[in-house]
Amino acid sequence: MTQQERLRYLVEGLVAEYKEKHKEHLEIPVSEEEQFTLFRSLCNIRPAGAMPIEWMKVESEYLNTLTQEKGIVTINDMKEREPKIYLWQGDITRLSVDAIVNAANNQLLGCFAPNHKCIDNTIHTFAGIELRMECARMTEYMEMPEKTGVARMTYGYNLPAKHVLHTVGPIIYDEVTDKERNELAASYRSCLELANAYNLHSIAFCCISTGEFRFSNEEAARIAVDTVRTYLKETNSKIQVIFNVFKDIDYEIYNRLLG
Repeated sequence: MTQQERLRYLVEGLVAEYKEKHKEHLEIPVSEEEQFTLFRSLCNIRPAGAMPIEWMKVESEYLNTLTQEKGIVTINDMKEREPKIYLWQGDITRLSVDAIVNAANNQLLGCFAPNHKCIDNTIHTFAGIELRMECARMTEYMEMPEKTGVARMTYGYNLPAKHVLHTVGPIIYDEVTDKERNELAASYRSCLELANAYNLHSIAFCCISTGEFRFSNEEAARIAVDTVRTYLKETNSKIQVIFNVFKDIDYEIYNRLLG
């Protein structure tokens, strides 16, 4: 199968499932770009659950090829900014590391908003539907909603990263309080502790709680850098830490803090 044929096959399976559940007619667009938008949106809105084995095999082939086309990035492609600390700007789903960090919501099932631009949506999209399935199995035995500042680990599935660490950062509704500062620091520390507990050698942090969760980019970055520096110093951990940023404003802030 070509990539276009794989995509068409995946969309046809999702559309058939959607029609059966919702009794609604859904047209498959002609262009490959629009087909991908529909593929992503139908994956986003569907609850956790398996598809036929052949469908999941093709999804894996499709997503892995997409990753190869985007280009896989390793820690060797980065410059060390401080001992064991790196800064990289780009798509976190391109990183081949032991774990990437997902800024999750408190249901831990991924973002259900079709084609939403949050990192939770992006990670679940390119990991594939197995990630939501594992998250659902994990949360079945947990007290929900998830507490802020805790970290949980799953496999990375079709991502280059071996694992995903899911953490719920604080949401800011007014001014930032000390409680929320401590919760954000706890998210970073919990991820580091979990990674070390499983002997992971590298971890890439997104900008937890910024964007949709409305934590100040500047203050969130300061907390992130201070927490990581303190943890590495106190524990003498050998883990390599990447601060992954996407927006230029975040790169400028981290670049200055790690200067």
